[in-house]
This record gives sequence, structure tokens and C-alpha cells, in this order.
Amino acid sequence: MTEKEKMLTGKYYLGWDAELTAEREQTKDLLFDFNNTKPTLRKEREQMIKKIFGRMGERCWIESPFFCDNGYNISVGENFFAAANCVMPDCGKITIGDNVLIGPNVGIYTPNHAFDSKERAEGYKRSLPIVIGDDVRIGGSVSIVSGVTV
Repeated sequence: MTEKEKMLTGKYYLGWDAELTAEREQTKDLLFDFNNTKPTLRKEREQMIKKIFGRMGERCWIESPFFCDNGYNISVGENFFAAANCVMPDCGKITIGDNVLIGPNVGIYTPNHAFDSKERAEGYKRSLPIVIGDDVRIGGSVSIVSGVTV
């Protein structure tokens, strides 16, 4: 089983695996362009984020800056809004329903580093999915951790 397969199935994996690192770097390059594009260039920004996310519904807006690890593990429904400084390390699946509003400085964290200090020093971590249902509003500076359903 590859490190990516382990990551996607909730098993402990090595986060600095070459394949995973290359994917994260590619996403970070796309996010750099997104975060440095004028807010008035709505169509361009929408196309950029569609290249990053696994799925994106209609009428979605994400304020810059926005950060994630892979992007392909993020699925958002219709009428989605995320305010500035939203962080979604998506080593596990992040599924967000319709009509969801996310305030500023929100973190949605799927990875969880190993509790054992030796395993953690070797780079092991595990990612569990996060699900946010329909019609949810998440206030500013909230942290949602791996394995949680809202």
C-alpha cells in the first residue's frame, strides 16, 4: 500500500513521501496564483479553485488568502462562502454541504500527528474525514479537527 493509499484510508502514513510532497507543492503553486489574483476577477478565481477542489457547487466564493494541502479531498456544495484566512489541510476528505458560511480565520484540520513521540519524529500522521452538513454557519476563529461531523 502506498503512503497516499494509507492517507486516503485513514491509516498512519509518512507525510513527507515523495508523491505526497509533489502533490502538495503543485497545489501550493496553484494557491499562490489564486491568492494573488484580484478579487474582482471572479471568473478567473472560480476557475482556479475548481482546478484545486475535488468538487465545487455553484455560487461559491472563497476570500484570499486560502490554504489547503491537496485540494482534491475537498468537496463543497452550493452557496458556499469562506472568509479570509481559511485553512483546510485536506489529507483526509473534507465534505461540506449546501448553504455553508465559514467566518474568518477558520481551520478545518483532517491530519493528526502520531501520539507516540518516536513515530511522530519519523513523520507518521493519520487523517480522518470531516463532514459539515447543509445550512451550517461556522463563526470566526473556529477549529474543527479530524473525524468530526457538524
